[in-house]
Amino acid sequence: MGRAAGCVLAFAAAVALVVGGVLWWTNSRPSPGCVVTEAGTGRQLTFTLEQTDNAATIAAVGIAEGMPNHAVTVAIATAMQESRLQNLPGGDRDSAGLFQQRPSQGWGTYAQVTDPVYAAQAFYSRLHTLPNWQDVSVTEAAQLVQRSAAPAAYAQWEIQARAAASALTGEQQAALRCQDITLAVPGQDVASLAAHELGSAKLSGPQPAGRGWAIASWLVAHSGRLGLDRVGFDGRTWTADSGTWERTGAADGLLALHRAPAE
Repeated sequence: MGRAAGCVLAFAAAVALVVGGVLWWTNSRPSPGCVVTEAGTGRQLTFTLEQTDNAATIAAVGIAEGMPNHAVTVAIATAMQESRLQNLPGGDRDSAGLFQQRPSQGWGTYAQVTDPVYAAQAFYSRLHTLPNWQDVSVTEAAQLVQRSAAPAAYAQWEIQARAAASALTGEQQAALRCQDITLAVPGQDVASLAAHELGSAKLSGPQPAGRGWAIASWLVAHSGRLGLDRVGFDGRTWTADSGTWERTGAADGLLALHRAPAE
C-alpha cells in the first residue's frame, strides 16, 4: 500500500470514528422533557416541557388559592383529558385553552380562557362551589365541573395527575426533574411570574419544607422560560446541565436559584 493510500484510509477511519461518536452521543442523550417520580412505586412518568410548564401553572394557582392537593390533582387530570396539557387555541365549538372552557357557557372571554392562570382560577372557583367535591374521586370531581359527554375519560389520567400534583405541591420532595432544556437568556422576570402564579414574589431564602419543594419544583418546571440553570433547596440542587437533583450540602431549608448568564 502506498503512503498516499494509507493516509486516505487513516483519514477515512478518523472521520468514521468522529461520525460514530456524534451518532452515539445524539442517540444516547436524553430527549427534552420532564420526569415525575411516583410516590410509593418510584415509577418514572414522563411529560413534555410544555405539559410540565402548564401543570406547574395549574398547581401554582391552586397553591395561591389555598386549594388542597386533591384539587390540584383534579385540575391537572382535567387538563390532561381536555387538552393534553396544551393551551389550545380552539376545540369543539367555542372551547379553548387548557380546560377547553367555552366563553358561551360563562367561563370568560376567549382571551381569558386561553390565559392559563385565569383558566386555572376559573376551574378552581367553580370546583370550590360544588358540594362534597373533596369526598369524591378525581373523575367524579372533574365531571362535576366539566359536564363532559365522556365522564369516565378523566380516570385514565389520574395516576399521572396525582404524581405531578404531589411533586408540584411539595408533597413529594425532589420528585420533578427536567432535562435537555433550551434556556431563554435573558429569561422572563422570575419575581413577576411568581407573583402572578404563586401569589408571592418571595422565593429565595428560608422556606417551610412543603412550600420550599413546591416552589423549587415550580422553578424547575418553568426553568426554560425563566432562564434558570440551577435551583437548590434544602441541600439538594437541580442543574439544567445534569437534569437531575443531587445532594450538594446539608439540609438547611434554604431555597436558591441561579439564572444562566447572558452570552
